[in-house]
Amino acid sequence: MAAVIDDIARRHRINVPDYHRMAEAGILRENDRVELIEGEIIDMTPTGSRHAGTVARLEHLLNHAIGERAIVLGEQSEPEPDIALVRSRQDFYTSSHPTAADVLLVIEVADTSLRYDREVKMPLYARHGVPEAWLVDLDAGILRMSDTPARDGYAAESSAKNLEEVPIAGLPGITLDLSSLFQGM
Repeated sequence: MAAVIDDIARRHRINVPDYHRMAEAGILRENDRVELIEGEIIDMTPTGSRHAGTVARLEHLLNHAIGERAIVLGEQSEPEPDIALVRSRQDFYTSSHPTAADVLLVIEVADTSLRYDREVKMPLYARHGVPEAWLVDLDAGILRMSDTPARDGYAAESSAKNLEEVPIAGLPGITLDLSSLFQGM
């Protein structure tokens, strides 16, 4: 059916200001699990306890490691990464949402959303120039790290071998001890 629609009709795409107006008008509610991807509103999969716990652990470790050098945001942008590490700003982004130019690192935590995160969101971050993106694969117990954004995805991808000293490229001298990230799973 989708192929037929694509052949005979054009989809109406919306932009970020329209998306925000939909929320302000109550069409999209605060608890709706949706995000805007390439002009289309996408339903997100429900967050399980393993996913939520991993996000909370990463936020804690990041906040502890970076201090005042950057700001850790959880689910604040379109699309909504699980965690975004953005440049420090005096107003803490109360006057406007961060843009890709503000982002140092995005982190996606994946269990049921692995394919979507890998095939849709990671290339999208690269196309918009996000310099570094991590994909925490909960099922495989792997931290996948991507940098060097290009039009069709990240040019450099690797898996962290030593989780005791994981560097953040945008914050030289900052490393995270993620050795406990996959414990108890």
